[in-house]
Amino acid sequence: MDWSLILILLAMGAAGGFAAGLLGIGGGMVLVPFITMIYTAEHFPPEAVVHMAIATSLATIMFTSLSSVRAHHAHGAVVWPIVRMLAPGIVVGSWAGPWLGKQLNTTALALVFAAFVAFSATQMLSGKKPAGARELPQAPGMFAVGGGIGVVSGVVGAGGGFMSIPFMTWCNVKMHQAVATSAALGFPIALSGTLSNIWFGWDQPGLPPYSLGYIYLPALAVIAAASVLAAPLGARAAHRMPVQQLKRIFAVILYALAGYMLWKAFH
Repeated sequence: MDWSLILILLAMGAAGGFAAGLLGIGGGMVLVPFITMIYTAEHFPPEAVVHMAIATSLATIMFTSLSSVRAHHAHGAVVWPIVRMLAPGIVVGSWAGPWLGKQLNTTALALVFAAFVAFSATQMLSGKKPAGARELPQAPGMFAVGGGIGVVSGVVGAGGGFMSIPFMTWCNVKMHQAVATSAALGFPIALSGTLSNIWFGWDQPGLPPYSLGYIYLPALAVIAAASVLAAPLGARAAHRMPVQQLKRIFAVILYALAGYMLWKAFH
């Protein structure tokens, strides 16, 4: 990698880390479209470029999540019982997600990414109030929800916040607590999904040097270094901003990135 590419990756890592801390989205929704652009410009195999972008993004979330959750935990905002109930299903689903993604071609994978991101943005902006008595489900239901979050996160390379935050707020968890708890859920999603991407990408022909399965290690190292430093800044900003403003920022970012991936699917 030349210096210009390293600087671009550093900027992306900082933006993704800040978004992860601010919105609890793991940074993946911000990173995947930009990593896809870079890998395309670097002439990575077209049939693997989105898979590699997703895998690299998911791997960075292991580092971003730890940095972000420390800052949220310092504010007492992480609801650890929710983390413990969702994590088992998340681990199982996050392992299965990359396998499912491997069965899709680049166009289909980009379309899936765009659809889920746009759906998540719409949910955040809908303004529907949860029923006053609505509560989180019991353990079997939480396992199923965690599994669903894990599968989709593994497919699209995100930390799961685009599903877990709307789910928690729908169940009357306060927005700031949902963001913080989602940041904590990012680690089991990323760890399980990363191991799965290494396993299922191991025999993929034509990948560039310094790839570990679908993960491109040089990009991972640069992005992770910047994101770890930026995530606590985003977490601190999240606790100073009103709930509605957080939701609008979240939705606008997701719509923009869904639009790019939709364009990518047909080009």
